[in-house]
Amino acid sequence: MAKKDHLLEQLKLHFGFDGFKGNQKAVIENLLAGKDTFVLMPTGGGKSLCYQLPSILLEGTAVVISPLIALMKNQVDAMRNFSEEDGVAHFINSSLSKTAIDQVREDITSGRTKLLYVAPESLTKEENVEFLRNANVSFYAVDEAHCISEWGHDFRPEYRRIRPIINEIGKHPVIALTATATPKVQHDIQKNLGMIDAKVFKSSFNRPNLYYEIRPKGTNVDRNIIKYIRANEGKSGIIYCLSRRKVEELSNILQANGIKALPYHAGMESQNRSSNQDSFLMEKADVIVATIAFGMGIDKPDVRYVIHYDMPKSLEGYYQETGRSGRDGGEGSCIAFYAYKDLQKLEKFMQGKPIAEQEIGKQLLLETAAYAETSVCRRKVLLHYFGEIYQEENCGCCDNCLNPKKQVEAKELLVAVLETVALLKEKFKAEYIVNLLIGNETSEMQSYKHNELEAFGSGQDQDEKAWSSVIRQGLIAGYLTKDIENYGLLRVSDAGRAFLEKPVSFKITEDNEFDGDEEDVHMRSGASCAVDPILYSMMKDLRKKLSKSMNVPPFVIFQDPSLEAMATIYPITPDELQNIPGVGAGKAKRYGNEFIALIKKHVEENEIERPEDLRVRTVANKSKVKVSIIQRIDRKVALEEIALTNGLEFSELLDEIEAIVYSGTRINIDYFLKDVMDEDHIEEIYSYFKESETDNLETAVDELGGDYTEEEIRLIRIKFLSEMAN
Repeated sequence: MAKKDHLLEQLKLHFGFDGFKGNQKAVIENLLAGKDTFVLMPTGGGKSLCYQLPSILLEGTAVVISPLIALMKNQVDAMRNFSEEDGVAHFINSSLSKTAIDQVREDITSGRTKLLYVAPESLTKEENVEFLRNANVSFYAVDEAHCISEWGHDFRPEYRRIRPIINEIGKHPVIALTATATPKVQHDIQKNLGMIDAKVFKSSFNRPNLYYEIRPKGTNVDRNIIKYIRANEGKSGIIYCLSRRKVEELSNILQANGIKALPYHAGMESQNRSSNQDSFLMEKADVIVATIAFGMGIDKPDVRYVIHYDMPKSLEGYYQETGRSGRDGGEGSCIAFYAYKDLQKLEKFMQGKPIAEQEIGKQLLLETAAYAETSVCRRKVLLHYFGEIYQEENCGCCDNCLNPKKQVEAKELLVAVLETVALLKEKFKAEYIVNLLIGNETSEMQSYKHNELEAFGSGQDQDEKAWSSVIRQGLIAGYLTKDIENYGLLRVSDAGRAFLEKPVSFKITEDNEFDGDEEDVHMRSGASCAVDPILYSMMKDLRKKLSKSMNVPPFVIFQDPSLEAMATIYPITPDELQNIPGVGAGKAKRYGNEFIALIKKHVEENEIERPEDLRVRTVANKSKVKVSIIQRIDRKVALEEIALTNGLEFSELLDEIEAIVYSGTRINIDYFLKDVMDEDHIEEIYSYFKESETDNLETAVDELGGDYTEEEIRLIRIKFLSEMAN
């Protein structure tokens, strides 16, 4: 009893807290008893305290292995705030001078330092190993331990060298901590750290105060985000993007729209990065636009929303990043914009990596897509992924539960799936099972002669989406299990076997529809999303008239999404028109006056109140990248070289050049085309666009009969638009 009081007294004395959270106390007692400890605790659960308090209470220095310099600095500052002694906590990493490292060593030797943070790279340096071998180490803490596992969302090879180094320095108790680990990752961590017998403390992954929502990602993402931030003025938020370029671009756009936003990514000068992080923590900025590098261990309790501009590579990443909102138990909204093509792009980036790594990456992406597209309670899906069962049918705090879909009976479909999995001896993945049922004859299927089975094509009355949905919901209901050790092979569980013997009702909801990019939806459905269909239709007529008189296809003047935006925002000055996506100064000057006059007249006649406050101001000059591209094309630099110097894939460079010409800037790439294409090929593609009603790439690829690559068609489309429209 006295010991318990003693721990509470120490907690109050050193950290000022009146009580422990969740498992903290049991974890600390286990570590103080000198036992290996594994802690699985969601973001905001108080993991750091599990090693901070024991480090103060034990003789010697605790070595904390941590992956990020920013995280170390943050933690060391926090520890020093709790203590009168500055030397109580230190870090060693590549950013320190020799004098600073000597000071750290002196503090450790004299017994002043209770916590030493090291990056795994620094830990492996011979001089550090030698020094720690002679120091008094109390225990090792491996923070963000999921970095050990190839199945984790943030795998770092150097983390797999931790155990051998610990053995070199000297054996002491190990505590491994992570906020995100599926059962597979947990096993991987324990095996690699040589702590299979460690006592495991697992807290629930449920964060009841977080609201989860997935929105389709289209052309209006920036506008949606600005609208959302304005509706939540003064609140702190984090926006995650996958590329550094997008981080810079979006933070510029937010700033141009009067939002206090700052960028954060690994490519920035470390001083700028730290200063932006501090501005966010000190509330000088409301929003941080960041790559995943931001947020690990950042202890800001009142982040009210986390927005994912791009879906992350894995559900672990998604869970950890969303977990940075509402850490104080207050409101936390997690909104992600999803387009399947983003995940396809991520899959492409994996090419060239070892096959095993590609397989793992692909599995993780499939799980992310399944989560985004499901219409089942998001909390249920997320917790199931982490090996936890959520009993409630409706959490009341995610988009799917607030807008539930009608359930349909799928007993027969589940029977078909379970029978097929059993028939194939549980040796195949979900994708293969679906292909077999719908009769999609892959080469793998032919080699196994599964196309000759009676089950082949037996489920043609349902589409691929429906079967995938049955499998996913069968997994959540526990009728199927997934063998992650073997890249996600499906198995029939005991409950599944019982179901096969005596099927009962099994109701499912159909998946949400995410029909690619919103832009494509606009193209197909006219003004379905425009606020003002009448104005949209009038502008299409005007565009047709101009296209006839100028003898150019209508899309050369303005694309459909630009007309959509005009019919939503009602620009009535040349400046306002330039803020419309796809309209630059050149186009505004050339074609703008007639459209402005039409919009102005329509607004006045119908007494329309314009949504001025929702006008998304784009950033002048778009971005430095675009300016540098234009200058280099003027100097006739080869396009491959321009892509290389800007760190872009060739297709990404074409995206940038297309945006430049669609906005009305004229460029000349003839010098490049002459080098890479025959004259008559250029002419044939050029003639196609001259006659065509649309600039749609897929249509062009179909029409031109596979004689040309997509890149060739895009290059000539750029030439055509630049000459005809600009």
